[in-house]
Amino acid sequence: MDHTSKPNPAEPNPITAPSKMKKSEEQGGGGGEAKVWAAFNDRFEQVQTVLDRNRVLINQVNQNHQSRLHDNMVNNVALIQEINGNISKVVSLYSDLNTNFSSMFHQREKNLNNVLGVNDDGDGNNDVCNGKA
Repeated sequence: MDHTSKPNPAEPNPITAPSKMKKSEEQGGGGGEAKVWAAFNDRFEQVQTVLDRNRVLINQVNQNHQSRLHDNMVNNVALIQEINGNISKVVSLYSDLNTNFSSMFHQREKNLNNVLGVNDDGDGNNDVCNGKA
């Protein structure tokens, strides 16, 4: 690769690339959780892809900087802007992961409370329902 060309996305690094989950691991605890865990895995793979791209971009920026050629330094502006945009993507992906995980956790807790007959009316007391109104 010459110093003025835009880099192509890197091949996944076998050390940092996410491993494929086994089918039994994807299924979590059963129910609809398999889809949730598959979605989490997909998000983590998206994050890794963006991080791999940033690694390539950072290497290119370093090469351009070391060359001290004017055109390469000008190209670094666009490369650094892409890196910055990619960082925003990673933040957004992790934010979505946090929201989805939190929602799953609270839904699971609500389902468990329903099975156990616990009434969580938001007052901080998980009252056991006795079937009386």
